[in-house]
Amino acid sequence: MLGEKVAASTVWEILQDAGIDPAPERVASTWVGFLRSQADALLACDFLETVTLTGTRMYVRTVIEHRTRRIRVLDATASWIMQAARTWSSTWKRPGAGHDG
Repeated sequence: MLGEKVAASTVWEILQDAGIDPAPERVASTWVGFLRSQADALLACDFLETVTLTGTRMYVRTVIEHRTRRIRVLDATASWIMQAARTWSSTWKRPGAGHDG
């Protein structure tokens, strides 16, 4: 069940009963190792703001491909909606992380 606390020994017993051996490599795994092993599938999205040579403020949506470290520009707009999305994404918090809503 979600939200139920279970002792590590209980998890061990369940795995043993199911015939599943513990995975010792999980203990040795690092964040860097995880990122390297998953680089082909990882993308990061960001919004940025820039001003053109004519003085027009533009909002740009980008994605970085971790495998190639290549940044892709998805689109750019002068619309306020991109600014709103950027503001929302920078202030959003996980549910249960100390805010109401």
